[in-house]
Amino acid sequence: MSGRPELLWPLFAEPKVLDGVGPKTAQALAGLDIASPRDLLYTLPQGCIDRRPRASVAGADLPGVVTVEVQVIRHLKPAMKGRPWRIQVEDAEQSFQLVYFHGREEYLTRLLPEGSRRLVSGKVEWFDGAAQMVHPDHVLPLDEAGRLPAFEPVYPLTGGVTQKLMARAAADALARAPELPEWIDPALKAREGWPDWRAALALAHLPQGAQDLAATAPARARLAYDELLAHQLTLALARLHRRRGKGQATEGRGQLRRRVLAALPFRPTGAQARAMDEIAADMAAPDRMNRLLQGDVGSGKTLVAFMALLIAVEAGRQGVMMAPTEILARQHLDGLAPLAEAAGVVVEILTGRDKGAERRAKLAALAAGDIQILVGTHAVFQDDVAFRDLRLAIVDEQHRFGVRQRLELGRKGQGADVLVMTATPIPRSLALAQYGDMDVSVLDEKPPGRKPVRTALVSTERMEEVVEHLRRAVAEGRQAYWVCPLVEESEVSDLTAAEDRFRHLRALLGERVVGLVHGQMPPAEKDAAMADFVAGRTQVLVATTVIEVGVNVPNASIMVVERAEIFGLAQLHQLRGRVGRGAADSTCLLMYQPPLGETGLRRLTTLRETEDGFRISEVDLEMRGAGDLIGTAQSGLPRFRVADLDHQFGLMELAQSDARTLLAMDPGLAGARGKAARLLLWLMKQDEAIRLISVG
Repeated sequence: MSGRPELLWPLFAEPKVLDGVGPKTAQALAGLDIASPRDLLYTLPQGCIDRRPRASVAGADLPGVVTVEVQVIRHLKPAMKGRPWRIQVEDAEQSFQLVYFHGREEYLTRLLPEGSRRLVSGKVEWFDGAAQMVHPDHVLPLDEAGRLPAFEPVYPLTGGVTQKLMARAAADALARAPELPEWIDPALKAREGWPDWRAALALAHLPQGAQDLAATAPARARLAYDELLAHQLTLALARLHRRRGKGQATEGRGQLRRRVLAALPFRPTGAQARAMDEIAADMAAPDRMNRLLQGDVGSGKTLVAFMALLIAVEAGRQGVMMAPTEILARQHLDGLAPLAEAAGVVVEILTGRDKGAERRAKLAALAAGDIQILVGTHAVFQDDVAFRDLRLAIVDEQHRFGVRQRLELGRKGQGADVLVMTATPIPRSLALAQYGDMDVSVLDEKPPGRKPVRTALVSTERMEEVVEHLRRAVAEGRQAYWVCPLVEESEVSDLTAAEDRFRHLRALLGERVVGLVHGQMPPAEKDAAMADFVAGRTQVLVATTVIEVGVNVPNASIMVVERAEIFGLAQLHQLRGRVGRGAADSTCLLMYQPPLGETGLRRLTTLRETEDGFRISEVDLEMRGAGDLIGTAQSGLPRFRVADLDHQFGLMELAQSDARTLLAMDPGLAGARGKAARLLLWLMKQDEAIRLISVG
């Protein structure tokens, strides 16, 4: 990117400027995501080998790496072709052999002349009662022994790249690294005992033992913090930039909200009331709201969202609520309809299925302001959709949208406030990485009347008992979900196909009783099957995970998940949240195929023991790691080279408050520390931040 400060040029050169790297190796390094000396500096050793010399292999812990000074006694030439070349050597206490397969005489006699002394280092093991070192890693004349580090770093490798090459290239990259001005707050740096940037890199590339490889080692913690700070600075700049973009103060008189609260059969929870106040305060402020509403399954997000939409309507404006799928959009409409009726406001839905005259009529009503609240899918993004005065946009299930769509939506209404809702409890470290530019409201209480769901683990061998349990429940007029892992039987998979299970249950429970819905169905069929289940025309719904998010059937009180051990924890928690919404006691049966592995067992027992989505998400993070948890590719989660979101949560929090403080004091990053922070943004390739600074 043009404009990169000259100080950083050596770090962004081609990799082939580095010692030992030719065009071919440069190509191989691309396999490790290394395209410049800077990338190599941020590719830290994963381990280190203890190469400290000892007096003798005697007493060493074998098999193991030993570094020892030896006298070369004699070369034992192989008697037959294909036998190894052996060299008899002696250390201070013991004789042993160096072994070379396919050894070349001329090379070995030059490397290890008889009678000479050498420092050898490599793996020593016992073979036929004698110690031997096969293919030593290092053989050095004594006057060069100082070249071997006491602890040799072990780098990640790719085809065509060796440890020696990585170490040589890394040493050269380090030599090219300039001294950079400090961007970390001096008080924080002193408190944590962190080294300067260049010193931290040098220490990280030459670890002096296992303690230097830990994420908590001062050099590594500092380098991780730099990455997190650059990321949080980018988010904070985006937040600042959005706040500068003209928002509009939206205040309602509260008359519609009072009507809805009066019509409710219960009082909102403390968490709901708090979230409503936070949102109302944001909307009343002149800056644009950018808030995340995070609530576990069944914590009452719909009510909070509707109250926010009513503020826009009370102020004579419009609101929109968006869902990732048509089923969900329709469900939001169903959920909002009774509330809208109590408030006396006009709510309409717009999806990809609206065509022709009907669509034109809706668009005209929207542009005229006759539709006060619009519910829809991303069809709302299309160019011909125009509002009269959009003040609030609510996005449901954020991680299916991504940051880019969030911005697109913001452009639909000049200065519209944005509220993002997610029912997936995200551990705080990930929430900061993904939504660090947003303010967060958390719903951490269950509304009154929500009953706990009894969760049980059942082996697939007890399938008949489960079906019998279902038969009794259906006879009592109850409804159940039966979730299958896959749609079609593939040759390699023994997972039960939804179609087979559907036929099986229909044969046992009755033709009219069982419905089927899966991802490959045409949308109209899927909606018809869902509608039958919602209306109670079918009592058992066999489904793939399309029902995971948001489906609401209060009468459904049984959830069977087949092969539960192959689902993720968060997914299982979402599925369980589909029951326990009505008056009946609810059960979730997690069916697993024995024998159950250790991770499968931990997942399922965690679910059995707690219904707290935040606790479940923390366990999920421990078990799977951040990248897997929300699928890095589609989550907009940054990929860090040094920082580890699973274990360095404290650093992420620190980086967020530090970035916001720095920008509050120096919004243009023009002071000494601000200028250093600009260098950091270039160093970490935060192009988006650099663009925001130049625009700002």
